[in-house]
Amino acid sequence: MKTEFDIIIIGGGPIGIACGLEAKKKGLRYLILEKGPIVNSLFHYPANMQFFSSSEKLEIDEIPFISNEAKPKRNEALEYYRRIVTTNKLNIHLFEKVKNVKKETDSFTVVSDKNSYTTHQIVLATGFYDIPNLLNVPGEELDKVVHYYDNPHYYSGQKVAVVGASNSAIDAALECWRKGAEVSLIIRGDEVGQRVKYWVRPDIINRIEEGSIKAFYNTTVKAVQKNTLTLSSNGEELEIHNDFVLALTGYKPNFKFLEMLGVHISNDEKRLPEYDTETMETNVKGLYLAGVICGGMETHKWFIENSRIHAKIIIRNILAKTTIDTKV
Repeated sequence: MKTEFDIIIIGGGPIGIACGLEAKKKGLRYLILEKGPIVNSLFHYPANMQFFSSSEKLEIDEIPFISNEAKPKRNEALEYYRRIVTTNKLNIHLFEKVKNVKKETDSFTVVSDKNSYTTHQIVLATGFYDIPNLLNVPGEELDKVVHYYDNPHYYSGQKVAVVGASNSAIDAALECWRKGAEVSLIIRGDEVGQRVKYWVRPDIINRIEEGSIKAFYNTTVKAVQKNTLTLSSNGEELEIHNDFVLALTGYKPNFKFLEMLGVHISNDEKRLPEYDTETMETNVKGLYLAGVICGGMETHKWFIENSRIHAKIIIRNILAKTTIDTKV
């Protein structure tokens, strides 16, 4: 027997939690489905990661976020969002992955790997951290190549190539170097990314200039071998010794899932999903987007601080356009 809800929120990250809080306050029958632990994406961030945003900009529902420094660390964020979920007794099913969603006449059927539900509205707040942008080169399948970075201790004493020029790549390069790795930075452009955290960018530039970290600009990976890495650098091919490759070249939303739901996606490189910016509703009636998934491939456009408002917009629109029995 299917369980019926007014709204099902797919994704239990900060924005999904914000949507759940708002739905609960308005008396809606809601459910959050999260395929992993609470704030699954944040849990898989690097152990020592520090946010670009200050703690007050990461707050949801005006619940104070107190951190040791102005810009909180990953573990502090995990504690903050976990306490919000548990203290407010949010209706969230963890480690339950959505497998299929079918649009009915005036409702949806949501099938997970554990249950089946019906709902009048769906909010997709699934982020973008699950699917890495691949290098698409020979040897990428080798165990030495990883697309997620956790702790620098693992790479101590090793020759590590970090591919990328954004925050995740630069943080990894500096941390690994400070733990004793021999680090090479593989950068497609001619400089370190301009969006790198302002207190980190001078650090990496100084390490490069002093020769502590070797930077290969205007360079791409051509092939990965067991003990070496083949690069294409400024039109020339070269080979460097290598033990590990951290391919931190960014991530992308699950476009296949969006397309399965019937969401229109632009055909250009931005791959923007279609939705009404005033309501967050997509071209599929009753299906809403919240958070970074709204930006398609432009994953740098949306953050917790500028998308937490999506929760109020969505719930307000749902209440305005429908007459829902809010009796739990």
